Amino acid sequence: MADIYSEIVNFFQIYFFSGYTVFNTVVYGLLLIIALFFVIKLFKYLDKDPSKLIFSVIPFIFVGSTTRALVDNGIFPYNWLLITPGIYFIIGGLTIISLFVSIWIERTKNIDYRYIIFLIGIIVAIPVLVNIQGINIIPLSYVVATFITVTIIIAIISLKWDLLKDKYNFSIISAHILDASSTFIAVDFFGYNEQHVLPNLIYSNVNTAISMFPLKIIVILLALYAIDKYIEDTIIKGLLKLTVFVLGLAPGLRNLITLSMGLI
Repeated sequence: MADIYSEIVNFFQIYFFSGYTVFNTVVYGLLLIIALFFVIKLFKYLDKDPSKLIFSVIPFIFVGSTTRALVDNGIFPYNWLLITPGIYFIIGGLTIISLFVSIWIERTKNIDYRYIIFLIGIIVAIPVLVNIQGINIIPLSYVVATFITVTIIIAIISLKWDLLKDKYNFSIISAHILDASSTFIAVDFFGYNEQHVLPNLIYSNVNTAISMFPLKIIVILLALYAIDKYIEDTIIKGLLKLTVFVLGLAPGLRNLITLSMGLI
């Protein structure tokens, strides 16, 4: 039995906990699809539009991203539960529990459930927040300046484009601009390496992570256009948008915090 257990541990260590590969990227994608199926059923049962939670779940995204950044910088131990995909399951579970609690409070106390979820997320974030230490203002300011500059350009474009006039769509593209900004600054200016398979492939061919901006913007705008145009079901549409938002903001915050703490 010990040998079988050891082989199982080694398998997961090699294929899932030693960086991103084509194999585990595909597996994570399949797990995400399966999770989305069950979450769609959940939101249909609760009769809530998932896109309305985009701003409410930001504290939970912060918890997951910051926890991973603290692992990257050796403040938290390297534990399977604190890295991908474990951290996603933990934060997802906490968010769903908070959703049920918030809806119950809304129905009994007539308080908007979105405010309750946000408040719970803030409380959950406090133990993680106090462990952040030694922020270096230089990389932080580089990322923030890049993010603001590109976001302003997108905001100007949004004045003439209905797709981006929607506040949720604009928030989604902004989240991915943060991810692109943090990756660009980390890789091009501070010697970090891109971990994800596709961006790394593109970066290795053009030798600059600035390629993340057109890649992100084009792909996300096409995704938002397709969701708005071809998805009629409100729950499915909202959940897809919420998912795309999380997939942008989570790595963006992780990169930003990891970079800011890792250069002291």
